[in-house]
Amino acid sequence: MTITPEVANILSHYESDNPGSKANLVRILMQGRLAGTGKLVILPVDQGFEHGPARSFAPNPAAYDPHYHFQLAIDAGLSAYAAPLGMLEAGAGTFAGQIPLILKLNSSNSLATEKDQAVTGSVSDALRLGCSAIGFTIYPGSEYCFKQMNELRELSEEAKSAGLAVVVWSYPRGPLLDKAAETAVDVCAYAAHMAALMGAHIIKVKPPTAHLGFPPSAKVYESLEIPRATMEERVRHVVQCCFNGRRIVVFSGGENNADEKALLADIQGIRNGGANGAIIGRNTFQRPRAEAMDLLDQIISIYKSPPTA
Repeated sequence: MTITPEVANILSHYESDNPGSKANLVRILMQGRLAGTGKLVILPVDQGFEHGPARSFAPNPAAYDPHYHFQLAIDAGLSAYAAPLGMLEAGAGTFAGQIPLILKLNSSNSLATEKDQAVTGSVSDALRLGCSAIGFTIYPGSEYCFKQMNELRELSEEAKSAGLAVVVWSYPRGPLLDKAAETAVDVCAYAAHMAALMGAHIIKVKPPTAHLGFPPSAKVYESLEIPRATMEERVRHVVQCCFNGRRIVVFSGGENNADEKALLADIQGIRNGGANGAIIGRNTFQRPRAEAMDLLDQIISIYKSPPTA
């Protein structure tokens, strides 16, 4: 396998990493239809833990089967597949070596009242399953964010020493943030920057809105007139906050969006803003397989194309 200049440039930004972690980044960046472009599309299936099985899989009952998701990611030509321990264990042997895996090491659930996550997997689990990376969620702003950050620090150190990459879901929430603030551009950019500071190789955040959700930073955005009117401008700012583009930044697809045109318009804006790609779950696996394959084909085509004016 010959590494492309785009991938070599990305690797050059991770100056302290050992060959193992870089090799696993290469596996993700050189996989599937976006191989070598510096862009990636990842399928995440942790929603059963977060939202419950029926809310996640009943719209497309085939998705109750873990093998369905492995096969979808492979057949669609995606870059990686991310899921909690049990979901990966259920297909790791059948699909060994066919797609890079990301073991999601912590999870929440909708029955709980606390804005926290439990650690549900380990670095040794990730190595046993042949994963390329671990995944971890932090909730900047929650009452438990410092505990989560301490857990992330320990797991990241262990993962990197074992040659794995680290993917961080950084989702702001907490008593100072209302629902609108959770996706406000200033708050999303702050959350993404914290993930970069914690040593993430790949940072996942939600697509930001033009809203300003944290008054101290809102004053700066308004006084300096930081552009935020379009998705492209907002994404460009989030990428800027991740070490001026020196970290891989991907954006989630959110809840199942029946308006496919609106979803693809957001993807186009994210692409034009300089993001590295998408990590999109419910908008794909809750659709019938043929529709999911078509949607993923369109998303990949957007990321393969140059930015549009």
